[in-house]
Amino acid sequence: MTSIFRTAMGADFDRLHPQLRRRFSVGLTNGQACTGRGVMHRVWHGGAFVKPFLALGATRNILVPRVGRNVPFTIENVSYLDTFGRETVTFVRTFDLPGRARRFDAQMVLSPRGDRVLDYLGTHQHLASDLHFHAEPDGSLLIRSGEHRFREGPVDIRVPELIGATAEVRESYDDTCGRFRVRVRVVNKHFGPLFGYEGSFSATYTDISNRTVRPGLRPVREESRA
Repeated sequence: MTSIFRTAMGADFDRLHPQLRRRFSVGLTNGQACTGRGVMHRVWHGGAFVKPFLALGATRNILVPRVGRNVPFTIENVSYLDTFGRETVTFVRTFDLPGRARRFDAQMVLSPRGDRVLDYLGTHQHLASDLHFHAEPDGSLLIRSGEHRFREGPVDIRVPELIGATAEVRESYDDTCGRFRVRVRVVNKHFGPLFGYEGSFSATYTDISNRTVRPGLRPVREESRA
């Protein structure tokens, strides 16, 4: 067994910078979790029309409805078995904005075919997206989202392109300062940029051999549909 990210990327995983390989090797197999702490130099969103959608998403810890500069940031990547027996890796991001911290939660699992990662968003996993991972020539990591689906009870529908969006994440390691750099952009094909952030963080690794996950990291509701 290897990490879900190594499995999804195959041989491409070995082209990543060594520090990225370590970070995306976290999981039940190597018994490690990763916590990143740093600063998002910029948290932004698009025009005024975006605000209602961001505010709605924020009620389920999806996206961030505020903007800011030099925002303290934490990302927690912890593995556990969900209620369906799948290895899951948390991507819980906390933005310590003035007045109130905001979270952007995601839980990632390997697709049944092992060729991609499924990204369940928010506290109730109402939104799900395919993620495709690629190593860039410089050893950085590029992640692009694919189709988005909304799931609640018997409802399972594809999010229409008009209101859907594509997420692009670029993560690299800066050897000069010993920090990870990340840039995230969420863009709608028709309306342009919707939300994003960019900054840097350092990482620490902890043992998870006891298989415990701190309260609040797991979602309220888990979705079984892949």
